[in-house]
Amino acid sequence: MSRIGDRQNLLKPVKAVTNTFFFTLEMHSFLSISTHREQRILMNTSPSNFQEQRMALGDALVCLGQEFPDLVVLSPDVSISTRTIKYKTAFPDRFICSGISEQNTIGMAAGLSTMGWVPVVAGYAMFVGGKAWEPIRNSIAYPHLNVKIVATHGGINVGADGVTHQAIEDLALMRSIPGMIVLTPMDANQVEPALRAALTIQGPVYIRLERAAIPVLSEANAPYPIGGSIQLREGRDATVFAIGGMAAMAVNAADALAQEGLHIRVVSMLSVKPLDEAAIVAAAQETGAIVTAEDHNRCSGLGGAVAETLARLAPAPVEQIALDDTFAESGSVNELYAKYHLTSNDIIGAVKKVISRSRAIRSL
Repeated sequence: MSRIGDRQNLLKPVKAVTNTFFFTLEMHSFLSISTHREQRILMNTSPSNFQEQRMALGDALVCLGQEFPDLVVLSPDVSISTRTIKYKTAFPDRFICSGISEQNTIGMAAGLSTMGWVPVVAGYAMFVGGKAWEPIRNSIAYPHLNVKIVATHGGINVGADGVTHQAIEDLALMRSIPGMIVLTPMDANQVEPALRAALTIQGPVYIRLERAAIPVLSEANAPYPIGGSIQLREGRDATVFAIGGMAAMAVNAADALAQEGLHIRVVSMLSVKPLDEAAIVAAAQETGAIVTAEDHNRCSGLGGAVAETLARLAPAPVEQIALDDTFAESGSVNELYAKYHLTSNDIIGAVKKVISRSRAIRSL
């Protein structure tokens, strides 16, 4: 029997057990960003250009499943919400519903990887990245197994799902694990390139996606350099480093500030680990004022990573746009972003503050 045949037989008993427990409770409403009510969020992107990253995830997996015959997808009973149900339809023999058991799912993925499979675990960031942190650390990262984790529903933009589903600590948890790569696609177009990049390297990778529809800023099918970044706006007065949907907020803020004569560099960080240190050092030297923007707690996420780099290589004043070490609550995405200061107006305020600090330092 061929090696692939052996591995296919290995999957059969696993699928037989897990499928016994297959049931799905889909109670989540489809959230969208409204532009009709008065909002603090400045938008310069047509709503027609808003897309959900999880929709792109389902299509990306189907496409990559054709190219990677060893790709097997595991879902802790959220395949409808994460859209990995599309992969199950296309490749039923390479899909496992593991039930509502993220820790077991990670253990199964670890075992499958030792048999030559390339497992992709797709689940909510709060649970696959939070509840399953210890198995990720000890069963995947410690032996440096080739498992990819796609965590949807990152940040508070899950909205009405509330605090129990709002992963605001996952970046801190994942970037602290030795050898773990942490990718942060900024929109739907970057989901497939990010996943493709993860599949072409050996070792564990964590890919963070968001729940709500967010503006599409990147080109389709563009390369996704791990440890790289994309500069979205030119500028020499200050630099905003952003991840995920906050990149669009930063662009809106930069465009508004340009009307006031301030030219702000905007950089989307494609990964939080490894970090594009060259872009950070260049920004510190050329603009002298840094702002970070993320839908995450301010502790140990993008802001912490950028500050660590500046402290080591190019000290400069920094302001953070992030949750101020607090839990959020249930509500619409726009209401939450306004209350917890994750809007374009908040970025504008942070930019003006950090420019003032930078000028004061230079005047000494």
